[in-house]
Amino acid sequence: MTSGWDSVPTPYVELSRASWRALRESTPLPLTPGELDALRGLRDPIDITEVEEVYLPLSRLLNLFIQSDGRLRDTVSGFLGGEVAPTPFIIGVAGSVAVGKSTTSRLLRTLLARWPDHPSVELVTTDSFLYPNAILNERGIMERKGFPESYDRRALVRFVSSIKAGAAEAAIPVYSHLEYDIVPDAVQTVRRPDILIVEGLNVLQAPPPGTLAVSDFFDFSIYVDARVEDIMQWYIERLFALRRTAFTDPRSYFHKYAHELDEDETAAFAKRVWRDVNEINLVSNILPTRARATLVLHKDRDHAVQRVRLRRI
Repeated sequence: MTSGWDSVPTPYVELSRASWRALRESTPLPLTPGELDALRGLRDPIDITEVEEVYLPLSRLLNLFIQSDGRLRDTVSGFLGGEVAPTPFIIGVAGSVAVGKSTTSRLLRTLLARWPDHPSVELVTTDSFLYPNAILNERGIMERKGFPESYDRRALVRFVSSIKAGAAEAAIPVYSHLEYDIVPDAVQTVRRPDILIVEGLNVLQAPPPGTLAVSDFFDFSIYVDARVEDIMQWYIERLFALRRTAFTDPRSYFHKYAHELDEDETAAFAKRVWRDVNEINLVSNILPTRARATLVLHKDRDHAVQRVRLRRI
């Protein structure tokens, strides 16, 4: 099974890596290899060359979109005969578990914050809007964590709409990957950023009829794409890496898997979770939203982005 590029006419222009790389023009590299190491996700082999050839052109494109947004606001102000206050530019980043969207989001936050006109960039993940485990267990959907129904969609939409409306600040819950749950009484406060990046599995999902989706508030959206079989392999490799690192912490929700399973049992467990949970969610809920993205980054088996698909304006 592959995620594939559609062969029918689309509203996208497709670019090879070489063509995309040329669009960097003179955009400077504001990042050191050491800083990239701190941003890189577990088992993500991204390097400085990838930043220069893929993410600097994307950073330049996003900066152009943000400048255009400011000009549009000036046009509306002139039409209304009064000033329209600026509001945050919101970017959505979607894709499968283990595809690298978290690294993409952290990297974009750093690159965009180093442009002179928008130094305040905030990043939130939709994990913060997962229902606590107690509620998931009560509803019998703990094994569907990450599926659309496991999120407090209304709270997420309220948060993003308030930020887009220019709220001075908004507080959201904090999710712990170590504890695999929402942290009681902990909050992340977002204070009127220039740019807000919202990263999550289902951020591009269409809403139920008659309601708003979080993507309705996005000014730009990115889908991180790869072949399903490649993502499966990355997921299995990441789980083995977690077994050697985070799972060894006694506080980890998955601590038992660091000691109770041998390598063959761990591999079987990872394949079962992928087959019964993550692949179903990807194929049924996440992959169908790819066509709603402004831009698609397609990775090959080595994690390197080789093709870019950009929606025509």
